[in-house]
Amino acid sequence: MKTIDELLSEGVAGKRVFVRADLNVPLDGTTITDDGRIRAVVPTVKALADAGARVIVASHLGRPKGAPDPAFSLAPAAARLGELLGADVAFAEDTVGTSAETAVSGLADGQVAVIENLRFNAGETSKDDAERAAFADRLAGLADVYVGDGFGAVHRKHASVFDLPKRLPHYAGYLIATEVGVLKKLTDDVRRPYVVALGGAKVSDKLAVIDQLLGKADRLLIGGGMAYTFLKAQGHEVGISLLQEDQIPAVKEYIERTEKNGVELVLPVDVLVAAEFPDLKTKAPANPTTVAADAIPADQEGLDIGPETRKLYASKLADAATVFWNGPMGVFEHPDYAEGTKAVAQALVDAPGFTVVGGGDSAAAVRTLGFDENAFGHISTGGGASLEYLEGKTLPGLAALED
Repeated sequence: MKTIDELLSEGVAGKRVFVRADLNVPLDGTTITDDGRIRAVVPTVKALADAGARVIVASHLGRPKGAPDPAFSLAPAAARLGELLGADVAFAEDTVGTSAETAVSGLADGQVAVIENLRFNAGETSKDDAERAAFADRLAGLADVYVGDGFGAVHRKHASVFDLPKRLPHYAGYLIATEVGVLKKLTDDVRRPYVVALGGAKVSDKLAVIDQLLGKADRLLIGGGMAYTFLKAQGHEVGISLLQEDQIPAVKEYIERTEKNGVELVLPVDVLVAAEFPDLKTKAPANPTTVAADAIPADQEGLDIGPETRKLYASKLADAATVFWNGPMGVFEHPDYAEGTKAVAQALVDAPGFTVVGGGDSAAAVRTLGFDENAFGHISTGGGASLEYLEGKTLPGLAALED
């Protein structure tokens, strides 16, 4: 895989460089609530602009249905990128139409333009190879060189991620190079003890990565909504907690395999419960109670790990040489259910080894809860991409860059 450093050494002054970024940031109307993904691509964009390239930044945002939708416009992201670069950034109101062509043709050396949400064109996400190829051909007409730096999208076989690199000289940006290097430390060059903490809502989202980790990790800590399927698989009452009944057989098998493989499986010993899900808009007090994990009342819902579990998980992370964490331990968006996620994050900060926050809600939680990002070894920008890499899958966007 060629990197941006090789491209810069070859010279980019005057060249049109297409940067496939990941500007898929959360929005409250037109207000960005977490700009982490924009900040992550700034080093690549700045290096190219400083070297005299004419930089075209492209990304998706949200899930529009293949047509323009103002709710998913990249205009706020383009404005924020300009603020971070300290320079004007042109914005095209389409992807491959007149506005994009005008914005790109108007670039001088060292200037940057952002084109509108790639998913406003149905060809970006189409499962029809010909439709994707046609869109990739039009995108290729905007540029001379391709730089892939949208790690959060590399697990998607989309036109700008998979098809476009085949049409232009292609290189990996700084973010992708960093992400791949980190993931190799979690798969090929692991320092032990290797501890993995998994949370989030659905156990089905994590089964494939658990399957792989059973041959690699030393300890596996389970929290979040997915923990209740594990507790149910052990025969415990979980009340009205989030539960995937259809996954219980698979979970029982994995519990057996952890014992056979010598992997220490750590589940909650106590949880915070309430009769109903909290109001995340008003953040009204929820008044939860703490119960043993094997004694959840039938009319109660588990919403966070309890104080004894927080201590337990912190102790299991205390000597870790390598840590991967993906998924919050509870409904961290509400202050009454944030302590479990906060405790795991703090344990990563305190751990002596290399710590990786696996993107998605985990990365959002770290920022929401006020942690210094530099206190972690790495915060990934791609939750789904990170998990699929750890599952051993071939990621289309990385395969295209390696070609």
